[in-house]
Amino acid sequence: MADWSTLPTELLHFISQRLPTSTDLLRFRSVCATWRAAVPPPPSSASRFPILPNSGISETSWGFHLSKRTIYSLQFPNHHSSWIIKLERDNPTRMHLMNPLTRSLFKPLPQHFPKIFNLMDFRVNELGEEYTLQYINFRPMASSIGEAGDVYMEKVAVLINSGDRFVLLTIHVSGKLVVFKSGDEKWRVIDDLPSPYDDVIFRGGKFYAVDNTGRLVLVNIVDLNVNVVASSIFGGDKKFLVESDKELLLVDMYLSIGPEDDLGYNEGFEFYEEFDCFTSERTVKFKVFRLDDDVGKWVEVSDLGDRMLFLGDNCTFSALASEIFSEDQGDKGNCIFFTDQSRNREDDELWKSRGVGVFDLESGSIGPIGSHVGYSKMFWPPPDWVYSSESIEGGVNQLSIY
Repeated sequence: MADWSTLPTELLHFISQRLPTSTDLLRFRSVCATWRAAVPPPPSSASRFPILPNSGISETSWGFHLSKRTIYSLQFPNHHSSWIIKLERDNPTRMHLMNPLTRSLFKPLPQHFPKIFNLMDFRVNELGEEYTLQYINFRPMASSIGEAGDVYMEKVAVLINSGDRFVLLTIHVSGKLVVFKSGDEKWRVIDDLPSPYDDVIFRGGKFYAVDNTGRLVLVNIVDLNVNVVASSIFGGDKKFLVESDKELLLVDMYLSIGPEDDLGYNEGFEFYEEFDCFTSERTVKFKVFRLDDDVGKWVEVSDLGDRMLFLGDNCTFSALASEIFSEDQGDKGNCIFFTDQSRNREDDELWKSRGVGVFDLESGSIGPIGSHVGYSKMFWPPPDWVYSSESIEGGVNQLSIY
């Protein structure tokens, strides 16, 4: 039988450089002491990214801190259902547990929630990453950089090169694209705005952006030019880019204003209490398109099969229903999960799932995630097997990962 611990250090390092996620790297290092000594752990975002200037993008703060969060699905042995979580990774020894689709922390955590997880006890699948820009304001009482300001509301696409060099692409308050490269003193705005941009993504070593009409562009970060990849499709009100099963998808969100029953009349209607339901936007449907790379156009998709798409405040990702749910649950793919504050109801006992809706692409039905028993437990509350894992004393609202 081969002794894998005797593999040359150069070969171990070569293999580690080709592992797709930090989770794979951690598992690789856990094989034996020799492998762990040959390969350094993945750096935290706190040590990788410096303080970013605000010049060229915002004049309301001293600068930005770039925060990295990772979305995982966890599955315990002999339990078929998975739990989807998001971990903020700014502190290499402590991590915050967050709602996978929103910017909110899960806190306070349940009383007997384990303070330390050993990920080697679970089947872990890394579903995606998100990066957020946090304003750094003058707050002397802030206990860390990550607590020093509010979050810049636009999604950030990130390219990390060797030697800790990086490039960031996000959307300026004007709706234009804006780029920052490590070593720069200011953000650079790309002067291209037929229509305001809705989303950005880094895929296959390239930056892409889509505007409000569905026009997809490839962003050249060297000369800050854009090349049109696919023409507009129009239709909806907000566009999302999702990488799923090696395809680039465009999800078109349709919005409406007013209560769900626009023609209904409630004699007990309290104007001031219910006025917000007439002025806030609510999501009514979605359409999905895939990029045909050969001809450079969007092609409508009527069936996602086993896939589920997730549209978060600062990230998008996908997962297979067959890998999240057990067969006897009957829950299926071909659906879209999204943030929708109009579905935030005071009588929703699963308050940590508020503002999350689900759309069935086959039937066209849409509603709060709490109305779907199987789906609602993907995020919260934690499954029973979480409490059976090893727990030790630690910070009440912190999550430490080995």
